[in-house]
Amino acid sequence: MNSLLAPATRLWLRLRLNEIGPLLSLSACGFFAWAFIELADEVREGETHAIDSQLLLALRDPQNPANPLGPSWLEESARDITGLGGYAILTLITLATWLYLMMTRRQGIALLVLVAIVGGTLISTGLKMGFERPRPDLVPHATRIYTASFPSGHAMMSAITYLTLGALLARVEKSRRVSAFIMTLAIVVTLLVGVSRVYLGVHWPSDVLAGWAVGAAWASLCWFVALQLQRRGRVEKPGEISPSTDAKPE
Repeated sequence: MNSLLAPATRLWLRLRLNEIGPLLSLSACGFFAWAFIELADEVREGETHAIDSQLLLALRDPQNPANPLGPSWLEESARDITGLGGYAILTLITLATWLYLMMTRRQGIALLVLVAIVGGTLISTGLKMGFERPRPDLVPHATRIYTASFPSGHAMMSAITYLTLGALLARVEKSRRVSAFIMTLAIVVTLLVGVSRVYLGVHWPSDVLAGWAVGAAWASLCWFVALQLQRRGRVEKPGEISPSTDAKPE
């Protein structure tokens, strides 16, 4: 028994799972991954269709399902918000963040940002190709669609991008108040994008939940990796910058 516990204990301490940050991030990754697996199983068996249909129709005018509930400006606002989860916007935000980190001499975290977002994009593409769930056909779509339904690419990629960027930027920010603001903003934008997809009738609610689950799991894993790399000196710690490469020798 001791021969099994000793290696496990060493691994536990090596990964710093006795500290709140690594333990919380790894636990969150496991929880959200489990949530996605359970939800995907329910979707495959058709168990979510009834509640999906009820929620989708609840957001539509009973007299005219082509119209979402609320004034016309709300529908237009939803289109604007859903654009925040589009690939073009997410690419611009990622590149802008990468440039900011490079300009502030945080090359380690800048590289991790690119690896995290590119990796998340590959996961999103692979899952969509694997499930090939049809889009909702109960109501007309209020925006154009090009890919399969499950999981929601907008919800997943907004969660992957905003939550990952939020978690990584929060790790290099000295002020806890600023770190909290960054993470809160990332979470709010992620939720708004997902809700807009259901409101516009282009996704089942379970598609959005699955996208959020995958995105949150990936962001949590990236957070965990960032913590490990920071402790090994490969990623900048809060308030730290990389040595200048163009500094003149004294």
